[in-house]
Amino acid sequence: MLRNAWRVVVGLALAALAGGAGAQDFPKRPITIVVPFAAGGPTDTVARLVAQAMTADLQQPVLVENVAGSGGTVGAARVASAPADGYTLLLHHIGLASAPSLYRKLPFDPQRDFAPIGLVTEVPMMIVARKDFPAQDARDLVAYVKGNRDKVALAHAGLGSASHLCGMLFMTALGTELTTVPYQGTGPAMDDLVAKEVDLLCDQTTNTSAPIRAGKIRVYAVTVPERIPSLPKVPTLREAGMEGADVAVWHGLYAPAGTPAAVVGRLATALQVALADRTVEARFARLGGTPVAAAQATPEALAARLRQQIELWRPIIREAGVYAD
Repeated sequence: MLRNAWRVVVGLALAALAGGAGAQDFPKRPITIVVPFAAGGPTDTVARLVAQAMTADLQQPVLVENVAGSGGTVGAARVASAPADGYTLLLHHIGLASAPSLYRKLPFDPQRDFAPIGLVTEVPMMIVARKDFPAQDARDLVAYVKGNRDKVALAHAGLGSASHLCGMLFMTALGTELTTVPYQGTGPAMDDLVAKEVDLLCDQTTNTSAPIRAGKIRVYAVTVPERIPSLPKVPTLREAGMEGADVAVWHGLYAPAGTPAAVVGRLATALQVALADRTVEARFARLGGTPVAAAQATPEALAARLRQQIELWRPIIREAGVYAD
């Protein structure tokens, strides 16, 4: 019996050494971050900033692959079924938390099928409009939309997208249903807003800042409690007298479930180094976002945020009665 026990101990020790050696050798080849949305959109922008900075620390290329479709579920499902070796990752936003409520037949479980690596950034959203929209300011917008709901077309980047969730909150806070126009991604939605084909859009500052500065669209408000430094003249929705519509888009980095803890830890370290890079911080700031602190760029912090947000969005989506399948 003692001999058998000794064999078990030796076997576990050798397995631990083998696992440690593998983690020390990681990565040996390029890593791919899957973005489950179209290229050029706000989540894609975040991913490419992070990938470039992580490349320097990992000493291997960190590539970005866009796998769009079904509100982010196609790309997420691909990563969920990928080998659990740390070479295929997912960068997703708040939509991963709303997916269990939006989709009655989801091909993955966000909490069971992914190994959280860390939070990446918090990005405010903005209520923007075509350049010639009649409302003059945020308070006027609220009054105009309530009085002309049948004439207002609210665009979003597809069911389950951050802009879709923000739009639902906006309409709930107004107590008004608007005509919604779904697009296959944020880019096409913004293009049509600039072209004056639709009226309103609620989108991340990573996508709205450039056209706002270029004077291509009109901005009314940010969806966070305080004004943002990159566009300090833009008021908050609270200043416009609207409560209950605060939302910020958080992004997280995930590996497939079962990825060795040592590999997840190495990736978390690389993420923390990337987010502390001054160039990354400055570029996020110009886009209106903020990299999270090192204490938030951890598996534990992301797991807690995902769990909390799943519970937050469940009653909101249930009350709206909107499903993506």
